[in-house]
Amino acid sequence: MPQSPPRMTLVLGGARSGKSAYAEGLIEACPGPWLYLATAQAFDDEMVARIAQHRARRAGAWRTRDVPLALPEAVAASEGPVLVDCLTLWLTNLILAEADLDAATARLLEACAGAPGPVVLVGNEVGLGIVPDNALARRFRDAAGRLHQQLAARADRVVLTVAGLPLVVKPQAPTAGASA
Repeated sequence: MPQSPPRMTLVLGGARSGKSAYAEGLIEACPGPWLYLATAQAFDDEMVARIAQHRARRAGAWRTRDVPLALPEAVAASEGPVLVDCLTLWLTNLILAEADLDAATARLLEACAGAPGPVVLVGNEVGLGIVPDNALARRFRDAAGRLHQQLAARADRVVLTVAGLPLVVKPQAPTAGASA
Protein backbone atom coordinates (compact mmCIF):
# COMPACT_ATOMS: atom_id res chain seq x y z
CA MET A 1 0.00 0.00 0.00
CA PRO A 2 1.49 3.37 -0.95
CA GLN A 3 2.16 5.90 1.79
CA SER A 4 -0.07 8.94 2.18
CA PRO A 5 0.74 11.51 -0.51
CA PRO A 6 2.32 14.92 0.03
CA ARG A 7 0.39 18.08 -0.88
CA MET A 8 0.93 17.61 -4.62
CA THR A 9 2.01 14.48 -6.47
CA LEU A 10 2.37 14.13 -10.24
CA VAL A 11 2.07 10.55 -11.56
CA LEU A 12 3.13 10.05 -15.18
CA GLY A 13 3.33 6.94 -17.31
CA GLY A 14 2.48 5.38 -20.62
CA ALA A 15 -0.77 3.69 -21.60
CA ARG A 16 -1.66 0.83 -19.25
CA SER A 17 1.42 1.50 -17.11
CA GLY A 18 -0.51 1.32 -13.82
CA LYS A 19 -0.51 5.06 -13.17
CA SER A 20 -4.22 5.37 -12.34
CA ALA A 21 -4.27 2.39 -9.96
CA TYR A 22 -1.12 3.69 -8.25
CA ALA A 23 -2.60 7.19 -7.89
CA GLU A 24 -5.86 5.77 -6.52
CA GLY A 25 -3.83 3.91 -3.88
CA LEU A 26 -2.12 7.14 -2.85
CA ILE A 27 -5.44 8.88 -2.28
CA GLU A 28 -6.96 5.85 -0.55
CA ALA A 29 -4.15 6.07 2.03
CA CYS A 30 -5.76 9.36 3.15
CA PRO A 31 -8.90 9.72 5.23
CA GLY A 32 -11.96 10.06 2.99
CA PRO A 33 -14.09 11.10 1.39
CA TRP A 34 -12.05 10.98 -1.80
CA LEU A 35 -12.82 13.08 -4.87
CA TYR A 36 -12.08 11.74 -8.35
CA LEU A 37 -12.00 14.47 -11.00
CA ALA A 38 -12.49 12.73 -14.34
CA THR A 39 -11.57 14.61 -17.51
CA ALA A 40 -12.46 11.92 -20.07
CA GLN A 41 -15.31 12.31 -22.50
CA ALA A 42 -16.87 9.19 -23.98
CA PHE A 43 -17.19 9.74 -27.73
CA ASP A 44 -17.17 6.03 -28.65
CA ASP A 45 -17.95 2.59 -27.21
CA GLU A 46 -14.31 1.82 -26.43
CA MET A 47 -14.02 4.95 -24.27
CA VAL A 48 -17.32 4.15 -22.55
CA ALA A 49 -15.82 0.76 -21.61
CA ARG A 50 -12.57 2.34 -20.34
CA ILE A 51 -14.48 4.78 -18.14
CA ALA A 52 -16.65 1.96 -16.79
CA GLN A 53 -13.55 -0.09 -15.97
CA HIS A 54 -12.04 2.82 -14.01
CA ARG A 55 -15.29 3.42 -12.11
CA ALA A 56 -15.68 -0.28 -11.26
CA ARG A 57 -12.16 -0.39 -9.79
CA ARG A 58 -12.91 2.39 -7.32
CA ALA A 59 -14.74 1.58 -4.10
CA GLY A 60 -17.95 3.26 -3.01
CA ALA A 61 -16.11 5.83 -0.88
CA TRP A 62 -15.13 7.74 -4.03
CA ARG A 63 -17.14 10.72 -5.26
CA THR A 64 -16.68 11.35 -8.99
CA ARG A 65 -17.09 14.63 -10.84
CA ASP A 66 -16.80 14.83 -14.61
CA VAL A 67 -14.82 17.95 -15.47
CA PRO A 68 -13.68 17.82 -19.11
CA LEU A 69 -12.80 21.55 -19.09
CA ALA A 70 -13.45 23.06 -15.63
CA LEU A 71 -10.64 21.18 -13.87
CA PRO A 72 -9.03 24.16 -12.09
CA GLU A 73 -12.38 25.24 -10.71
CA ALA A 74 -13.13 21.72 -9.45
CA VAL A 75 -9.73 21.43 -7.73
CA ALA A 76 -10.26 24.86 -6.13
CA ALA A 77 -13.69 23.81 -4.83
CA SER A 78 -12.43 20.50 -3.39
CA GLU A 79 -12.65 19.80 0.33
CA GLY A 80 -10.24 16.90 0.83
CA PRO A 81 -8.01 14.46 -1.05
CA VAL A 82 -8.34 14.84 -4.84
CA LEU A 83 -7.31 12.63 -7.73
CA VAL A 84 -7.18 14.19 -11.20
CA ASP A 85 -7.30 11.62 -14.00
CA CYS A 86 -6.10 12.58 -16.48
CA LEU A 87 -4.18 15.70 -17.42
CA THR A 88 -3.61 14.72 -21.04
CA LEU A 89 -7.31 14.15 -21.69
CA TRP A 90 -7.98 17.55 -20.09
CA LEU A 91 -5.35 19.05 -22.38
CA THR A 92 -6.98 17.38 -25.40
CA ASN A 93 -10.33 18.86 -24.39
CA LEU A 94 -8.77 22.33 -24.07
CA ILE A 95 -7.10 22.09 -27.48
CA LEU A 96 -10.33 20.94 -29.14
CA ALA A 97 -12.19 23.81 -27.42
CA GLU A 98 -9.47 26.23 -28.66
CA ALA A 99 -8.93 27.39 -25.07
CA ASP A 100 -5.94 29.41 -23.87
CA LEU A 101 -3.61 26.65 -22.65
CA ASP A 102 -1.28 28.97 -20.74
CA ALA A 103 -4.16 30.58 -18.84
CA ALA A 104 -5.74 27.19 -18.07
CA THR A 105 -2.40 25.84 -16.83
CA ALA A 106 -1.89 28.89 -14.61
CA ARG A 107 -5.37 28.41 -13.11
CA LEU A 108 -4.66 24.73 -12.45
CA LEU A 109 -1.33 25.50 -10.76
CA GLU A 110 -3.03 28.11 -8.57
CA ALA A 111 -5.86 25.73 -7.68
CA CYS A 112 -3.45 22.94 -6.74
CA ALA A 113 -1.43 25.30 -4.54
CA GLY A 114 -4.55 26.37 -2.68
CA ALA A 115 -6.22 22.95 -2.37
CA PRO A 116 -7.06 22.05 1.25
CA GLY A 117 -5.97 18.42 0.89
CA PRO A 118 -3.52 16.31 -1.10
CA VAL A 119 -3.82 16.50 -4.89
CA VAL A 120 -2.61 13.64 -7.06
CA LEU A 121 -2.50 14.39 -10.79
CA VAL A 122 -2.23 11.64 -13.43
CA GLY A 123 -0.91 12.23 -16.93
CA ASN A 124 0.29 10.25 -19.93
CA GLU A 125 3.96 10.62 -20.70
CA VAL A 126 3.80 11.12 -24.47
CA GLY A 127 7.24 12.57 -25.15
CA LEU A 128 9.25 9.34 -25.22
CA GLY A 129 8.31 8.27 -28.75
CA ILE A 130 8.99 9.50 -32.23
CA VAL A 131 8.20 13.01 -33.42
CA PRO A 132 4.57 12.94 -34.61
CA ASP A 133 3.99 13.33 -38.34
CA ASN A 134 1.32 16.04 -38.14
CA ALA A 135 1.09 19.52 -36.69
CA LEU A 136 -1.81 18.86 -34.30
CA ALA A 137 -0.11 15.82 -32.77
CA ARG A 138 3.16 17.76 -32.41
CA ARG A 139 1.30 20.66 -30.79
CA PHE A 140 -0.36 18.25 -28.35
CA ARG A 141 2.92 16.47 -27.51
CA ASP A 142 4.69 19.79 -26.91
CA ALA A 143 1.80 21.19 -24.83
CA ALA A 144 1.71 18.02 -22.71
CA GLY A 145 5.46 18.28 -22.13
CA ARG A 146 5.16 21.91 -21.04
CA LEU A 147 2.18 21.14 -18.77
CA HIS A 148 3.99 18.24 -17.10
CA GLN A 149 7.17 20.29 -16.63
CA GLN A 150 5.28 23.12 -14.95
CA LEU A 151 3.40 20.74 -12.66
CA ALA A 152 6.56 18.75 -11.87
CA ALA A 153 8.37 21.95 -10.88
CA ARG A 154 5.63 22.68 -8.31
CA ALA A 155 4.92 19.11 -7.22
CA ASP A 156 6.29 17.79 -3.95
CA ARG A 157 6.79 14.40 -5.56
CA VAL A 158 6.84 13.07 -9.16
CA VAL A 159 6.41 9.38 -9.94
CA LEU A 160 6.84 7.62 -13.29
CA THR A 161 5.01 4.30 -13.60
CA VAL A 162 6.43 1.60 -15.85
CA ALA A 163 4.95 -1.91 -16.14
CA GLY A 164 2.97 -1.34 -12.95
CA LEU A 165 6.02 -0.23 -10.99
CA PRO A 166 6.25 3.27 -9.48
CA LEU A 167 9.63 4.93 -10.04
CA VAL A 168 10.11 8.04 -7.90
CA VAL A 169 11.61 10.72 -10.13
CA LYS A 170 11.34 13.58 -7.63
CA PRO A 171 11.23 12.44 -4.01
CA GLN A 172 9.34 14.42 -1.41
CA ALA A 173 11.67 16.68 0.54
CA PRO A 174 11.86 15.86 4.26
CA THR A 175 9.63 18.00 6.43
CA ALA A 176 11.14 20.41 8.93
CA GLY A 177 12.19 18.64 12.10
CA ALA A 178 12.23 15.19 10.47
CA SER A 179 15.32 13.11 11.09
CA ALA A 180 17.35 12.03 8.08
